[in-house]
Amino acid sequence: MRTFTDQRQSETQDELWAVQHEPVYTLGQAGRQEYLRETGSVPVIRCDRGGQVTYHGPGQAVIYCLVDLRRRPWGIKSMVERLETAVIGLLAQHGVRAERRTGAPGVYVAGSKIAALGLRVRQGCSYHGLALNVDLDLAPFAHIDPCGFAGLTVTRTRDLGCEEGVDIMSARLMCLVRESLDQERPT
Repeated sequence: MRTFTDQRQSETQDELWAVQHEPVYTLGQAGRQEYLRETGSVPVIRCDRGGQVTYHGPGQAVIYCLVDLRRRPWGIKSMVERLETAVIGLLAQHGVRAERRTGAPGVYVAGSKIAALGLRVRQGCSYHGLALNVDLDLAPFAHIDPCGFAGLTVTRTRDLGCEEGVDIMSARLMCLVRESLDQERPT
């Protein structure tokens, strides 16, 4: 991601990468060690994205957004809103009502976080992205304060009646993210 961003030229096309990670806790730039409790054998990695602490693992749809913001008529705040809108739209397709929260980037369902966001902008280009909990094991979240909020619960699409697995949800989310980023007007 960083290498791609550092080597970009003005004509380099934007890219979206869909991935799943092996179990890992990531501490963003604002992440504090106190947000981690007993992490056991799961590695903890400090990274340069925005945000606090989260868990990534199999069954989570992660979309990295490698976007040249200098070519867009909007900035990073709008990008965050567009990513949230894509997740909210995907969940709405499954009859799930989701929302964003002011001051707490991500997507929430009935107060529980279902998608985390963390971006970094370097030389006008974004990298990192979003993570949607599809059918991953949620137990590792009990060992952290997700996104730095003590007591924040997390959920996943499987527990909300969405039967589609991570590969299908990831592909659908990728399409919605692309559509949202391609809109000129704010979402």
